[in-house]
Amino acid sequence: MTNDIMLVSLLFLGISFLVSAVLKSKFTKYSKIQLSNGLTGKEVAERMLKENGIYDVQVISVEGFLSDHYNPLNKTVNLSPEVYHGNSISAAAVAAHECGHAVQHATAYGPLVFRSKMVPAVQVTSRLVNWVLLAGVIVLATTQNPTILLLGILAMGVTVIFTLVTLPVEFDASHRALNWLSTTNITNSQEFPMAKDALKWAATTYVVAALAAVVQLIQYIMIYLDSRDRG
Repeated sequence: MTNDIMLVSLLFLGISFLVSAVLKSKFTKYSKIQLSNGLTGKEVAERMLKENGIYDVQVISVEGFLSDHYNPLNKTVNLSPEVYHGNSISAAAVAAHECGHAVQHATAYGPLVFRSKMVPAVQVTSRLVNWVLLAGVIVLATTQNPTILLLGILAMGVTVIFTLVTLPVEFDASHRALNWLSTTNITNSQEFPMAKDALKWAATTYVVAALAAVVQLIQYIMIYLDSRDRG
């Protein structure tokens, strides 16, 4: 069973690497195509916030490639330099997506609220879960006691729930972004499908991560149940 876990982990690691490579390729491709209106990511973000009646969120630049994110604690839309200064389709898509999270925050979007409440617990479990699971497997193999493994499964369950809740949060942010890009004509009929394609691949990375987490959790549960049956 342990070998099966390793094989599945390697499989999803490979899939994740492939999806990430495609995502980077898409964003690189669309970053070379300028918007016909010439707006930068910063300008797109500020315009989307304003048109959604949000005036207490600041758009800032942060270092890193694809490091873009919304921080609900200090209400900032953080854009990588390529997005912040860029006037490409990629820049517009990413900026609008991150503003989608700001709109979620402003409207108390349910999944985002729930996800935010989980953050403190996830920060603890994510640091410990791998070590607890490893200890649980070792203890189970040497003493047939599954207690530590069960604790690891519970900790992993918290992170898996967090990963699953992230899916509707990300999908909704992209939906809000694409709807706004289309209805405001920030992107024209030729540019919009490319922006949609870029965000689709970004969402795919979250789907792969969620599937991998669920499958791995199920495998550890099966190890635990098998030990109980043998006990």
